[in-house]
Amino acid sequence: MPANRLASTLLCGVLGSSFPLLCLASESSYLNTELLPKSYTAPDSEMVALSNGVVLEGSNLNSIDSYTSGFRLTAGFSPEHFPQVDIGAEIAYRESEEVFTTSSVAPLVQDTLALGGALVAGLRMGAFSVYAKSGLTEWRGENELEGSESGTAMLQGFGATMTVKRLVSRLEYERIDAPTLSHLTQLNASIHLPF
Repeated sequence: MPANRLASTLLCGVLGSSFPLLCLASESSYLNTELLPKSYTAPDSEMVALSNGVVLEGSNLNSIDSYTSGFRLTAGFSPEHFPQVDIGAEIAYRESEEVFTTSSVAPLVQDTLALGGALVAGLRMGAFSVYAKSGLTEWRGENELEGSESGTAMLQGFGATMTVKRLVSRLEYERIDAPTLSHLTQLNASIHLPF
């Protein structure tokens, strides 16, 4: 194990498809099958670790109502003297089509694009891990009545993961502080049993 332990996590899912690089990386002779997921990684994603400590992860980023899709890219590391701490940065792109929003008095149907970046920090404590993120999102919205509008908004979120044997449970909340992007506020709860 190298003296400077650096692990990078790449989290990406594009419009419901897995990250194409995972297919290329899975054929590499430099693969390490022992993966230590970061506190903020999704348990249902595909992960591949290279022998140099880089971890590639692919996951989908879609809303339940299927109006919103996009991708998320995350890179992180664990400091050498604090291996339970995860520090990272995240970039997320979301595209929503024909979403109902409230503007002024009347509800509108609007298409939105959002590109955001956030700092992510997590703490792994055995089977339990927590994380938080904070950043900014640049957005643009278009509708037939008022034309287009844009702005910058705060992005905040937190989550927790609990692993008991092979059962992984996860709770995650993410909010973008803009009335036009209220449809992107997410509360996710999931239970995963890999077999």
